[in-house]
Amino acid sequence: MALQGHGLFCAWLMAVARQNRSTASALPPVTIARHPHHPTALTRRQWSRWATGALALAAPGAWASAAQGTDDGEWQASATARQLLRWVAGTADNAGMPFVVIDKPDACAHVFSGRAQWLGSAPVLLGLAAGDRSVPGIGQRPVAQVRPHERTTPAGRFVTEPGQNLQGEDIVWIDYDAAVSLHRVRSATAIERRLQRLASPRARDRRISYGCINAPDAFYSQHIAPYLGQVPGVAYVLPDTESFATFFIAASAY
Repeated sequence: MALQGHGLFCAWLMAVARQNRSTASALPPVTIARHPHHPTALTRRQWSRWATGALALAAPGAWASAAQGTDDGEWQASATARQLLRWVAGTADNAGMPFVVIDKPDACAHVFSGRAQWLGSAPVLLGLAAGDRSVPGIGQRPVAQVRPHERTTPAGRFVTEPGQNLQGEDIVWIDYDAAVSLHRVRSATAIERRLQRLASPRARDRRISYGCINAPDAFYSQHIAPYLGQVPGVAYVLPDTESFATFFIAASAY
């Protein structure tokens, strides 16, 4: 899936990372970009030379100490998620960045360090409708104008950015153009029963959002905020209606 404007950035970032992996520096001030039709104000960092330093920030040591391994006895995941991880680890597709695998069929998230070490997994809430593509122009529409069948979580590979909403809460921006982010679960309306749905063992019950990925509060604070919430990362969102190869053709051989 196209990265919708992020492709050149990703290619540049990977090239710089190869040249300056050991460089580290402080993050510069952030600027706030307010999406015209999304109910959050998002922090968009102006990535420049210091991006490599942010990746190296290190976290390798911290990630290694927090990692719990990925053997069959510890990491419980679908065969497709495991296949994707083999590809990412085998090719370093994440370019040293922390990453998250969103398994839409299972409605769960798996978070990894930049060294592809498993940090934790949890159930998540996803878009109400099945489907792997965002409706064109969806990010330019007010939420109230998004119809039920348009509430999809897009599949594919996305370069993520840390962000912040209007209440000052941190989020992880996945696809700005489609207004899709990863954030703590919040009850939009009582009738949606989001907290109860998140606790349900049935993946279908966890399809309720407008497309954003809602994670448990404690899980977000422990496994997402310290990693994807601090530096650029990668989100691999597995499809639920189209084939795996449609979005991850290179990973099909793994």
